[in-house]
Amino acid sequence: MTSNAIERAESLFRVGQYQDGLDLLGVAARANDPDALAYLASMSLSGDVVNRDLKLSRDLFRRAGLAGSVAGAAAYRAFVANGTGGPPDWTGAVKLLEQAAATDTAARRELDLIARMRLMESGDPIHPCPALTVSKSPEVQAFESLFTDAECNFLIESSMPAFEPSTVVDPISGALVPNPVRTSDATAYPWVAESPAIHALCRRLAVASGTKVNQGEPMQVLRYRPGQEYRAHFDALTDTDNQRILTFLVYLNDDYEDGETEFLATGLRVKGRKGDALLFRNVDRHGQPDPNSEHAGLPVARGEKFLASRWIRERPFGPARD
Repeated sequence: MTSNAIERAESLFRVGQYQDGLDLLGVAARANDPDALAYLASMSLSGDVVNRDLKLSRDLFRRAGLAGSVAGAAAYRAFVANGTGGPPDWTGAVKLLEQAAATDTAARRELDLIARMRLMESGDPIHPCPALTVSKSPEVQAFESLFTDAECNFLIESSMPAFEPSTVVDPISGALVPNPVRTSDATAYPWVAESPAIHALCRRLAVASGTKVNQGEPMQVLRYRPGQEYRAHFDALTDTDNQRILTFLVYLNDDYEDGETEFLATGLRVKGRKGDALLFRNVDRHGQPDPNSEHAGLPVARGEKFLASRWIRERPFGPARD
């Protein structure tokens, strides 16, 4: 009944019969149908067909999880951890993870990873994250072993099923085409997929950078195969009222050749060991894009390079602020 109800609703949406489709999903949701509840939660999150309502999305994911949807339960844990659609509650998110771990292997692995982190009740790291200044212009700092081997492995393995070639929108056709600047594969963890473990890692990046966790864009994990690269570019944006002031990179492995991060203005090249991180500022002291921040991910010669990346904005960013 569930998939049939969703399929019928989608067929009604395609011909413009939006209310009929919503009514159909509503009937299934009132019958405690987990898939219909999760589907409506996703619609409320995206604002597709219905008005965007993060509080409602959070509650629908909660109900979907209680009704038996593993994906719905995971999305609700993410929202509780990162504060989308309601107040953040790290302790509550961990308790939800403990409940799920009894039957969900992925949740159990995530819980084991979190248990090895030294965290405050907020989910922030207990210990500071010492940095070494590598360059003053551009402003670059290095962090040794910011992520553990287990955390790096977790990010790589969690990302593998979702890797897709990096793409951009063609300005003429509107179609997704290969990115001419970044030739890697990538996956992202938007707030609905920012599980407690990933959220804790984002909090560590926030503490290390002296920013708030809600200033960060979704974490990305990138994979570079031989010959793939991220050609010279700037991370600062040219037309925004909420600038990308910082970039954080975490090297998730080191068993590959070449693939250094290079800053073109100075020739500085960095290749971190597994778990090491690099933080650099994209703007000058006036808040304008820093011409010295132009950088590139050089081509990988052998093996595969995995990198976690997070852009940090000047002010809170994304749905978690709504």
